[in-house]
Amino acid sequence: MIRIKDGDRIYFLAICGTAMASLAVMMKQKGFYVYGSDQGIYPPMSTFLQQHQVPCFSGYDVKHLDPLPDVVVVGNAISRGNCEIEEILARHIPYVSLPFALRELFIRGRRSIVVAGTHGKTTTTSLLAWIFEKAGRNPGFLIGGIPNNFAGGFQLGGSQEFIVEGDEYDSAFFEKTSKFLHYMPDIGIINHIEFDHADIFNSLDEIKTAFKRFVNLIPGNGLLVACADFDTVVEAVSKAFCPVQTFGLKNRADWTAEVKSRNTQNSEIAVYFKGKRKGILSVPLIGEHNIRNVLAAIAVSDYVGIDFETIQSALKSFKGVLRRLELVGREKGVAVYDDFGHHPTAIKDTLAAFRYQNPDHKIWALFEPRTATTRRNIFQNELADAFDCADAVLLAPIDRPEKVPDGQLLDIDKLTGNLSGKGKLAKHFDSIDAIVTFLTPQLKEGDVIITFSNGPFGQIQHKLLNSLKGR
Repeated sequence: MIRIKDGDRIYFLAICGTAMASLAVMMKQKGFYVYGSDQGIYPPMSTFLQQHQVPCFSGYDVKHLDPLPDVVVVGNAISRGNCEIEEILARHIPYVSLPFALRELFIRGRRSIVVAGTHGKTTTTSLLAWIFEKAGRNPGFLIGGIPNNFAGGFQLGGSQEFIVEGDEYDSAFFEKTSKFLHYMPDIGIINHIEFDHADIFNSLDEIKTAFKRFVNLIPGNGLLVACADFDTVVEAVSKAFCPVQTFGLKNRADWTAEVKSRNTQNSEIAVYFKGKRKGILSVPLIGEHNIRNVLAAIAVSDYVGIDFETIQSALKSFKGVLRRLELVGREKGVAVYDDFGHHPTAIKDTLAAFRYQNPDHKIWALFEPRTATTRRNIFQNELADAFDCADAVLLAPIDRPEKVPDGQLLDIDKLTGNLSGKGKLAKHFDSIDAIVTFLTPQLKEGDVIITFSNGPFGQIQHKLLNSLKGR
């Protein structure tokens, strides 16, 4: 097994991924010399790395590997054929995956709390980290986003607890197992299980198998917190060897909630455990999906001994996560939001929550088919239904369509037609700038734009705000 030693030079290949950049800075803070390269360098991660004085090469070149690093952390965006990985293999430079490095340097020897599920991981992990922080526990954590309560998506921490967002996606081209299988969970959360990641999973059954393996890693003296609202989750946890606590809104569960009131920014809920009321809390999140996230975080916090008053205080002061229905700006009475949602369920939940809280606003949904799954036609019909709560849907070009196998490309014309058939204004465009040109003169005071993409979306949010300013 490769060992990472004090004083090693650590090179990050594909350093600008959110988790990769966070791990790089964590390792720098731990005393390693850290640097790396990436093809796509853009804010916020490029800014984040600059702030922490982590050198980053733009583009890939074998020259970046001289002098030789002691160990290379290889991101899962890297595949064979990349010139740097070919050089690493040819020169026998030691290399590891991100999950391996995270486990060996930051998780091993600590109580590992792993948040898993197709949806809600980043928000739930951020909620947990903030509750633990407010409770004075000084947790370590790594989150696949940037929680607004912290300076970044990571913290070394000074306690024996480490909270990590556990992704079911594979670890690296040489390690085709889900990341969360590396993290030695003592406490696990599963929010939801649906089909996703069509580039590595062939079916929902394969994804369920990965989650069942995750469940099987939790020791008998640990805890599994699982959402009872989804049959796929119930099935995955049915043979757990550890205690299980359930949460949910639709089915009978240990942890439940009753919505007392809502407004455009907050939800007030009464929380119950096994039918007994724990108390009322206010949280600056909207939508049923976020109430589930809150319940999962409460369940774990309660289990480790954090009192409900502290949980209430932490949730009230929670500031959300970048790119989770984040208000980018307002101009001429038009609000522009950005959301990381790309799976049809995530898009549908976000739009439904926003529509419920804002019934009188015209919602323009802008979507970029960018993930390995949404570029394909797997969710052809589901995507048409995902935008039911939007008034208009504008579709950006499919990202890297040449990477999609023959016969599997999302039919953008069909999707546009299906959306139009639902009585919506629906159009697709050949460029980001074309969307800005079309949309700007259409906008009226009170309109809302929500952009959906797992990438930068060509900075369309800022382009729209600037275009409105000059209108």
